[in-house]
Amino acid sequence: MHARKVLSTPEDQGVGVVAALEALGSSLGPVTRLVHGTTVVTNLLLERTGARVVLCATAGATDLLELRRQDRASLYDLSVQHPAPLVAAADVIAVDERRGVRGVERALTDAQVELVMRAVLALRPEVVVISFLHAYADDAHERRLAQALREASPDLTVVVATAVLPEIREYERTATAVAEGYARPGVGRYLDRLGERLRRAGFPAPAVMTSGGGMRNAADAAQHAASLALSGPAGGVVGAAAVLRAAGIADALTIDIGGTSADAGLILAGEPLVEPGGSVAGVPIALPRVLVETVSAGGGSIAWVDEGGALRVGPRSAGARPGPVAFGRGGTEPTVTDAQVVLGRIGSGGWSGGVALDREAAHAAVARLAARLGATVERTAAAVVRAADAEMARALRRVSVDRGVDPRDCALVGFGGGGPLHACALADALAMRTVLVPPFAGVLSAVGLAIAPERREAAASLLVRTAALDSHAFRAACDALAARVSGHERRWQVRVRYEGQGHELEVAAAPGDSGREIADRFEQTHRTLYGFTLPRAVECVALRHVASDPGARAAFRRDPLGPPFDARGLVDRGGPAPGDVLRGPLAVTLPDATLWVAEGWTARALAIGGWRLDRDTP
Repeated sequence: MHARKVLSTPEDQGVGVVAALEALGSSLGPVTRLVHGTTVVTNLLLERTGARVVLCATAGATDLLELRRQDRASLYDLSVQHPAPLVAAADVIAVDERRGVRGVERALTDAQVELVMRAVLALRPEVVVISFLHAYADDAHERRLAQALREASPDLTVVVATAVLPEIREYERTATAVAEGYARPGVGRYLDRLGERLRRAGFPAPAVMTSGGGMRNAADAAQHAASLALSGPAGGVVGAAAVLRAAGIADALTIDIGGTSADAGLILAGEPLVEPGGSVAGVPIALPRVLVETVSAGGGSIAWVDEGGALRVGPRSAGARPGPVAFGRGGTEPTVTDAQVVLGRIGSGGWSGGVALDREAAHAAVARLAARLGATVERTAAAVVRAADAEMARALRRVSVDRGVDPRDCALVGFGGGGPLHACALADALAMRTVLVPPFAGVLSAVGLAIAPERREAAASLLVRTAALDSHAFRAACDALAARVSGHERRWQVRVRYEGQGHELEVAAAPGDSGREIADRFEQTHRTLYGFTLPRAVECVALRHVASDPGARAAFRRDPLGPPFDARGLVDRGGPAPGDVLRGPLAVTLPDATLWVAEGWTARALAIGGWRLDRDTP
């Protein structure tokens, strides 16, 4: 394995992709497989720069996106508002049709289809999303209107909600389908530009990482935009899981610290935890995703003093440009990275991507902040780092304690440019005793992309009590989903709940399982998470099938991940040999990150490369 790291190009991420490939050089031979992680969907949702969408909804249910779940954006702050829906109220068209408990209550007539088509085309949208009540049980009306619109306007993008998410909950299904339509044109344009740029440079077309930890080819990914919402962060957790398996560690929390944010994740039994949905930029996307909790605390997070005279860190960030003051690229405001430089934890030599650190400029920036606080420069720098650590520690608790996982039973994997720098402090905050700094820590997300399996998914509604579900019926449902996707490795998950509950838990299943087996598995999971079970009937809600091809992953299960990194810079020594020991406090400059071995911690070089850090026994 060979690793290179180049500067981000926020004006066009594709430029950075090609630059990174070219930095590897032609001596490695032709590139045969290229997998890309992208934040394009997240950016479209954050910046609200997606397509103009018209939504066709069942008459009487056209305000779903406005009503949401009738929950407050903030429980105690009445001034906080939910983000505006992605579709304006004037762009929602009521369709006179309805399906109820007993079947179709109002049929979709030819006259209604014609009326809706005229209304849609008059609005001249880029995308039309069709989401009707209870279409998860029968999508005939959605498909009929979609076909009519495609015939009337072949260039119009039409998204059918049931094709995106064939499950109950009208709000989540509609919101997810709207997010798909909102992002699909932008994703398509981005991948087209990237593919053309790669083709001109002599590289193959890219595959794209999905939020669920697999990858799709570019053409397929362009038609499943909503599944890419957490494409970038998912790669790091997949890479961390591979390193953990190679190191013989089963359970871990992960912290991926970049310039703008930090992403916390959870790995159990050597596999990233995948959950059935969440919110991205205030938009619900109820599709499977690798669990990632993102907070606005990274190396570029800006330290400032609020009106009350208190020190604050973030959420504003210096980003890739201008970046921290120490990078010498025009930054003027002190950041977390500048504070680390002042504390002597980052060396002043050359850095990945050709960045040379300017210690004097960083010191001057932090000194200006210290003057406002009436404190010393060193104390201010330490406070900045502690504030960022506190925010990241809260994210780690949310992905672990909130799910019934005791952090003390886990290792902490620190990666990204800042992960190894903050890992010891975060482990101390959560009473964790083991830290793993993987090889290629600064580019571990790329490692995850390289080994991600190709993955295809299919889902269906499965509303039935487990007591009424026999093994033959369940096998038939599993086989029906398996026939829709191909792959060598197959897995099934069932979303299950107690009757009357508002949300479900996802449990593993296999064709031929009985309803009793599924119920027992659900109750065991419920007890693990919440500490109790209920004397109520158990019901299935949905069935999901994942088919994947292992790709390059099998080669990384126990094999070394390449030669160990050199430890150079602040530690004047050669590359670490397995078993080499360092005791803190000590900084180790890695090729693409910095490892800080805090006081009370001991670091040992691993045979797979990277370091294992253990808290000294009192």
